[in-house]
Amino acid sequence: MRATGLRRHATTARLARKLALVGTGAAVLALPLVGATGALAATPAAATTATTAAATYTDNLDGWIRQSLDIMAQHGIPGTYDGIHRNVIRESSGNPYAINNWDVNAAAGTPSKGLLQVIDPTFQAYHVPGTSWDPYDPVANITAACNYAAHRYGSIDNVFGPY
Repeated sequence: MRATGLRRHATTARLARKLALVGTGAAVLALPLVGATGALAATPAAATTATTAAATYTDNLDGWIRQSLDIMAQHGIPGTYDGIHRNVIRESSGNPYAINNWDVNAAAGTPSKGLLQVIDPTFQAYHVPGTSWDPYDPVANITAACNYAAHRYGSIDNVFGPY
């Protein structure tokens, strides 16, 4: 019986080293599943923790939208990837530092900023906890704009023009 346990440990260690070469994320996700027996195998929290800890987002429009959607889900804010993407492309062409210095808001001293062109008072009123207070932060801008759109239009998905 002891020899079987040592072989299982050696096999798990070799697999972990191989997975580490492929990528840390793959190793983290696979380790709780490899060699799991008894109570450990029956504990879904171990697998859930591993997959939650491995959630990372790319530092580009795709990653910003995905991270925003995760935050929105935690706060019950409706919206879809396609609805957000469509509005971002129309409002800023995906530039998180876009600023509108020529419309009526800019003339009043509050230019629209960021991916979804949110003015500061709207950003502050619809800011979502857990995100940055910087209106140029892509995730904060998307999440606040979607929160505003949810309150005003039901969802960012219902916005098909400047809002």
